[in-house]
Amino acid sequence: MKKQLLALLFALVPVSAMAAGGASVPYSMEPDLHDKASLQNGMKLYVNYCMGCHSLEHQRFARAAEDLDMPQDLVEENLIFSPELAFNDQMHIAMNEGDGEAWFGVTPPDLTLESRLRGTDWIYSYLLTFYKDPSTGTGVNNAVFPLAAMPNVLEPLQGVQEKVCAETDQPVEGAELDPLTGKYQSCETLQVTQPGEMEPAEFEEAVYDLTNFLAYVGEPSKLHAQSLGPKVLIFIFIFGVIAYLLKREYWRDVH
Repeated sequence: MKKQLLALLFALVPVSAMAAGGASVPYSMEPDLHDKASLQNGMKLYVNYCMGCHSLEHQRFARAAEDLDMPQDLVEENLIFSPELAFNDQMHIAMNEGDGEAWFGVTPPDLTLESRLRGTDWIYSYLLTFYKDPSTGTGVNNAVFPLAAMPNVLEPLQGVQEKVCAETDQPVEGAELDPLTGKYQSCETLQVTQPGEMEPAEFEEAVYDLTNFLAYVGEPSKLHAQSLGPKVLIFIFIFGVIAYLLKREYWRDVH
């Protein structure tokens, strides 16, 4: 029986790794669910730039407002644009699946659990690595998810990013040897060639906030659980002391 349980445990390890988005990505980030300013900005960015196509059907405006310390009137005024949605509604979108598939070739997925499916490093890297590619239908491509059907909706903030080629004497991954010069040419470096509304560092911070918000949405109860953790430990400690003293009292005359 023990051998069977161990075999099942080892069998589940690769599945967990895949669910966390185990593929290698160029950037990494560590979510901070206690940074309310970051989460609030991430929700604002999501509603303004992502929610036209991607719903969060398992998340309610009211729940996010409560967890992120946002007043109801500010949420209703600045984050709920559709007259069909109310404060206590789930974060649905107006676009139906048929229109999404017709416009993009595939229905834009709901992103409620995206951070748990792919991992925050994947989302963060994906949003940072769009680049200009006239050969695609959207005019852009992505280094993490090649030929993605999604356009670069954050381009007004980031600007136009392109692949920049560089020559080197030493072979590097992805580089091709030019037989005329005898040098290796690599075109994997991404560089902003037309600035957007934000500086590169500012844009990376905005993408961090957006990814951080998706990390929160993937498991909103985690904030509540973390706040309860110290209280539970204190209760267990106090209960343990009382139980020990009670045990001593009961066994005082038993010898």
